[in-house]
Amino acid sequence: MSLLEVCDLKKSFDKLHVLKGISFSLEKGEVLAILGASGSGKTTLLRCLNFLETADSGSIKVNGEELLGGKINQEILRKKRLHFGLVFQSFNLFPQYTVLKNVTLAHELLASERPDYKARKKEILSEINENALALLERVGLSDKKDAYPHQLSGGPCQRVAIARALALSPDVLCFDEPTSALDPNLTGEVLKVIRSLKTSDRTMIVVTHEMEFAHSVADKVIFMANGRIEEEGTADEVFKNPKSPLTREFFKSFRF
Repeated sequence: MSLLEVCDLKKSFDKLHVLKGISFSLEKGEVLAILGASGSGKTTLLRCLNFLETADSGSIKVNGEELLGGKINQEILRKKRLHFGLVFQSFNLFPQYTVLKNVTLAHELLASERPDYKARKKEILSEINENALALLERVGLSDKKDAYPHQLSGGPCQRVAIARALALSPDVLCFDEPTSALDPNLTGEVLKVIRSLKTSDRTMIVVTHEMEFAHSVADKVIFMANGRIEEEGTADEVFKNPKSPLTREFFKSFRF
């Protein structure tokens, strides 16, 4: 059984059909790169997976658990979102909080709902803090834990966002064009961090325009066009021997 199974996912906004039946699966530890021109549906797909948008129909399963369907209140929605972590294009950090607080906040709010929270509050918060400090060290920002987002440039802000997404240990970590808001000289440091996360048990979906990065890090590649999966395969299959004319046109200016 695959860790993530997406079947015939569809999403429309009024009369605009954005996702027209998306199906794919991911095994635990695999990295999927999703490519395509602007407007092809990539970001909407990620937002549906993270329940920032609700798909009109289809199926999303994580470890065999069906996540779509049924009555959705805020508590249920929050539980569904815990399966996924999302790193946005524009960081979305809380400007009023320090780097450390940005990483711990969601975990603290979730922990406050635990039945043992009152009895073990000090211990629980200490564990959350230690976990956040370890994540900041992993992304190379231990020395910035007390800084505020406005004191950091784009690259470090995105690395804070990555640490925040990792804090709740999601089943699938998603990146929505994580370098698109960065200057070219800051792009490399963020891609280096993402590359370092590729382990046997870290499952990731990366929407990106960084073709060389996608080719080197992805186990699977999906090329989307007009709300559909135009081509799917290994990185070498899609990049070096694309079958679809649309894929070949998209890649014509790249060499691998």
